[in-house]
Amino acid sequence: MSVTLLAGTATASVAVASETPAAAPATALAPTAPVENLIVGYKSSASEASSNSAAADDATAKGKKAGKKAKFDRRLGTGAALVNLGGTVAPAEAADVMAQFRADPDVAYVEPDTRAYATAVTPNDTEYAKQWDLFESTAGMNVPAAWDKTTGSGVTVAVIDTGYVAHSDLASNTVAGYDFISTASYARDGGGRDSNPADEGDWNATDGECGVGSKASNSSWHGTHVAGTIAAATNNSKGVAGIAYGAKVQHVRVLGKCGGSTSDIVDAITWASGGSVAGVPANATPAKVINMSLGGPGACGTSYQNAINAAVARGTTVVVAAGNSNADAAGYSPASCNNVVNVAASNRAGDRSYYSNYGSIIDIAAPGGETRRATDTPGTVTTPENAILSTLNAGTTTPGAEIYKPYQGTSMAAPHVAGLAALLKSANSALTPAQIETAIKNNARPLAGTCTGGCGAGLADAAATVAAVTSTPPAPAFENITDFTIGDYTTVESPITVTGKTGNAPAALKVGVNILHTYIGDLKVDLIAPDGSVYTLHNRSGGSTDNINQVYTVNASSEVANGTWKLRVNDNAGGDTGKIDSWNLTF
Repeated sequence: MSVTLLAGTATASVAVASETPAAAPATALAPTAPVENLIVGYKSSASEASSNSAAADDATAKGKKAGKKAKFDRRLGTGAALVNLGGTVAPAEAADVMAQFRADPDVAYVEPDTRAYATAVTPNDTEYAKQWDLFESTAGMNVPAAWDKTTGSGVTVAVIDTGYVAHSDLASNTVAGYDFISTASYARDGGGRDSNPADEGDWNATDGECGVGSKASNSSWHGTHVAGTIAAATNNSKGVAGIAYGAKVQHVRVLGKCGGSTSDIVDAITWASGGSVAGVPANATPAKVINMSLGGPGACGTSYQNAINAAVARGTTVVVAAGNSNADAAGYSPASCNNVVNVAASNRAGDRSYYSNYGSIIDIAAPGGETRRATDTPGTVTTPENAILSTLNAGTTTPGAEIYKPYQGTSMAAPHVAGLAALLKSANSALTPAQIETAIKNNARPLAGTCTGGCGAGLADAAATVAAVTSTPPAPAFENITDFTIGDYTTVESPITVTGKTGNAPAALKVGVNILHTYIGDLKVDLIAPDGSVYTLHNRSGGSTDNINQVYTVNASSEVANGTWKLRVNDNAGGDTGKIDSWNLTF
């Protein structure tokens, strides 16, 4: 089988007490906003410097002179006194009280107790303003606010793609990769597999060169574009900003002339995640995230599934593009594999991009953009400002000058989520691939527009997801994220085996359920205890509502905790199908 690419520091000022002010404080720290408190530093020789009662008397007296209330509140760690003004007052009124303190020779300084805020980084990259996909409120992924907490440092992201064409906006964030194309004619580098993942170009000279229906085309430099979205150097006064710009990219080349083979891609997945491949040196920097913006028609095969399962077992999150055929992603691979984060593309208005695959198998949507509208002539570029700008090359066949260019595709959506996965792993290194996927889906926000056919949990939100994994415990330890298809008039069960618990389950067992289905009124959902006891969670309610995504509380105190629990879903009607996307138990 041949596959192809799918593109179409928070800061605050801290005041330190000193014997004498370093500069004239009357002009240095005049209030410019409403003030509630003042910070007063007394000289060490003053009684107010060591006596709270003296400081309290002084604050009251000075407040009266200014015609305002002023009350000693508490002593700061620096020894300064915090003076409360009896509520929020205008800057001019606060200045009157401050003037009384400044006139006292025993006062070293006085300043308003201002507020500091987390500062979302605005990069100085010259093309950043064009990266709507990162920051626009309608359909951007809310990335800048996440950078206050993490930039992806310490994480390697493998880009299994066309390889790497040198680009100065990526060079500093690139680690050694590998070329897994085993056939010299497809590799175009004079040999088979080697340690150089350089992109030699995937151009085709004539129509039909790569099979019936294939077209002549220029080189795409696809892997370099994908990599720029993930980890382009940022705040370097050049080009674009990467989502996880503190992370490293590892180029693993599998796509050359006429795409790439399943056998090469399977070995690439294995090696990138730290597994062993015969004849290939061990990966010195195994990736904790893999991005695969590639695919082809057909259901997921055993070879793909085995490689993905092994990568996930090693702790690597696998992100894949849904495909660009405006069709059900269940008919494409590796999008239809289990244990992956399957990403659909959304446009600048928040709708599903016209080309994006869809369906109950989609996990999440992310910006993929549109270089043209669905009604525009295929092959034209009419709305480049609405596509995804990233690193590229100007060469038509072999490499030329480095450039930046907008592309559209689920190929562009997937690296947004791979970058987010890197941010999460960096922020909380204990997170498993299942926990990363759950966090991304649980903290998504609804698409601003529409998604016919199904776009999973919604639009990925970087800030919300990073906040969730840094402020709350990780997702439950007992979880099953394997997809179980729910057909018409069928019953399916998804198991979770619980071990290491003592005694019975709690009276408030939490059962988190994420079912993707287009008519939940068809469904009966039960929790099955290890002894076969049945606890009904949902019984054919909700009518035509889409999807079940909620946490149920079950009194399971009569059940032994250890054993195999099951989520049983029965579809009682025809015309609507779906899947158990994931479920979990919290004891």
